[in-house]
Amino acid sequence: MTPSAEPLALLSRSLDQAGALVASVTDDQLPLPTPCRAWTVAALVDHLIDDLEQFTKRAGGGTPTAGESGQGTGSGRAEAFSDGSAALLGTWARAGDLTGTIELPGMGEVPARFPVDQQITEFAVHAWDLAKALGRPVTLDPEVGEAALGWARGALRPEFRGEEGGPEAFGPEVTARPDAPVYDRLAAFFGRDPQQRG
Repeated sequence: MTPSAEPLALLSRSLDQAGALVASVTDDQLPLPTPCRAWTVAALVDHLIDDLEQFTKRAGGGTPTAGESGQGTGSGRAEAFSDGSAALLGTWARAGDLTGTIELPGMGEVPARFPVDQQITEFAVHAWDLAKALGRPVTLDPEVGEAALGWARGALRPEFRGEEGGPEAFGPEVTARPDAPVYDRLAAFFGRDPQQRG
C-alpha cells in the first residue's frame, strides 16, 4: 500500500463501521440521547450525513458550508450515508497525491493527508457515540481508533476545548485509564465519559 493510499483505506474502514451503525438505527431509537449531550441519535446521524457533504466539498477543493441534511428516518438516513460515503471516497481518490503538504487557515502548513485524517477521526469518534447511544458493544476497528487518537493528540489544541454550549468544538478531556480500550481513550480525549451510556 502506498503512503497516499493508506489514509483512504483507513477512511473507508472508518466510514464502513459508522455506516453499519447508521444502518442499524430503528425509528424508535432516533429520539435516544447520545454522548454528544446536545444531540439525539437522529441529530447525530443527520450531522454525519452533513459531514459527508461538507467533507466532499473540501476534498474537491471547495469551501464547506454549515448546514443540516435532514434526511428523514430509518432507511432514508442509511441510504444517504452510504451514498455520501461513496461520493467522499471517490472525490478523495480523484484528488491525487496525499504525500505532500498544504496550507490550512489557522493551522499553517500541514501534511496533505491532514483533512483525511481529520475525517477518519470524526467518523471514528461518532461511531463510538452511536454504539454507546444504541447500547451496542463497542467492537470497532482498533487500527482506525489508534490512527484517530494519534491524529487527535497532535491536532486538537487546548484552545479548541470548552464547556458544552460554548463556541469551542470539544469539551475538556476526560481521564481514561492508560490500559482502557482504544475507543474509550479516544472518546475520553474528545471529552466523553467512557462510563456513561448516552
